[in-house]
Amino acid sequence: MTVKTRFAPSPTGYLHVGGARTALFSWLYARRHGGHFVLRIEDTDLERSTQASVNAILEGMTWLGLEYDEGPFYQTHRFDHYNEVIDTLMEKGLAYRCNCSKERLEKLREEQMAAKQKPRYDGHCCDRGISPDEPHVIRFRNPLEGEVTFDDLIRGRITVANSELDDLIIRRSDGSPTYNLTVVVDDHDMGITQVIRGDDHINNTPRQINLYQAMGWDVPAFAHVPMILGDDGSRLSKRHGAVSVMQYKEEGYLPEALLNYLVRLGWSHGDQELFSVDEMIELFDLEAVNRAPSTFNTDKLNWINQQYIKDADPAHVARLLSPHMGDLGIDPSEGPDLVEVVEAQRERASTLVELAAISAFYYRDFEEFDPKACKKVFKGEADQALAAVSQRLAALDAWEREAIHDAIKETVDALGVGFGKVAMPLRIAVTGGAPSPDLDLTLYLVGREASLRRIDRAIATIQDTRA
Repeated sequence: MTVKTRFAPSPTGYLHVGGARTALFSWLYARRHGGHFVLRIEDTDLERSTQASVNAILEGMTWLGLEYDEGPFYQTHRFDHYNEVIDTLMEKGLAYRCNCSKERLEKLREEQMAAKQKPRYDGHCCDRGISPDEPHVIRFRNPLEGEVTFDDLIRGRITVANSELDDLIIRRSDGSPTYNLTVVVDDHDMGITQVIRGDDHINNTPRQINLYQAMGWDVPAFAHVPMILGDDGSRLSKRHGAVSVMQYKEEGYLPEALLNYLVRLGWSHGDQELFSVDEMIELFDLEAVNRAPSTFNTDKLNWINQQYIKDADPAHVARLLSPHMGDLGIDPSEGPDLVEVVEAQRERASTLVELAAISAFYYRDFEEFDPKACKKVFKGEADQALAAVSQRLAALDAWEREAIHDAIKETVDALGVGFGKVAMPLRIAVTGGAPSPDLDLTLYLVGREASLRRIDRAIATIQDTRA
């Protein structure tokens, strides 16, 4: 049997990191076992589902590289089929109409809770023969006896007595089908073999298994992934920072770094921390997923992202960095090669936003010199050292690293001072105080014209301060 998994988000918001991890686990499982990965949009909540949310989900999947083999399928396109299944259940006597009022159901709930009973529908309408002409919902006739047992691929064997389950609604009074019905029909029709989803669905699984069995359908395997917690131990939410996948893109994370971090949230392979996508596919299996919730740690994500920035192909990093430079109003084509800038700077940043910020000086003059650096370096005879080195730099035939290095060294020798007396004010003059690599490489990338202009500005600043 060909393995087939699916990711089935509801388009009521952005693609959040919890959903992205579920999608990743499903995608990896399918890829490892030579199977197919399906994307299904569960948009039966007509009031809350939006096209903007659909677009956000598709955009997030594309950015992460989680390509799907089938879909996207939309549940709102399948209402006629859901109704056919409901009609079949009615014909078999496995579903019935219910016209209980909200007031009756609320009173029933209050009485059960007062008696310390689990709130559940009492089957009041199961044999009343409610007319189809009056307002009603359709309920599934859940078995009264026995139990439901399934072997969760993560949590092990789970058993629930049917007496704990009530007759769930499968069609609302407005005629729209409910989640528990549509998900069963879709997973059956699409041939899903492993249902990998969040553990908030565990309570739904026994109900859904009973629906499978009522229709005489094969029951897929289930794997319920534990939730993700914030660093305060509560369920991950907006207050913990970025939870939207695309927000991580905006904040300068590489998609492969976020995938690497997400796969390690609840899954491990020895002590290995960094995984290529191919390694994830080769090594991932559900049996190694932890049953306990995982805690989201932004510091760890930043560390992983930094490793990817340092180790990835510089051209790839440059492509991802380019829009972040644009966000700063910088056109990377109007300055040094962005790939060379990445190679020079990438060990100094943990996100692309940081990398863009510390690399801006290569492309445009800064507004002011760093005050602390000025106080420490722009003093004494720093202006004379800058004037001397500027004269040698301006006379260079070729603006190349070796020539720049020699000009600085010759200035040091001529002045008879320590290297730092020339190099430190020169670095601040050209960078403004931003983190930078070797001085000759820094000046080479900044360029002759900008370097000399900034040195003149630094000399004027020192002299103005002295005056």
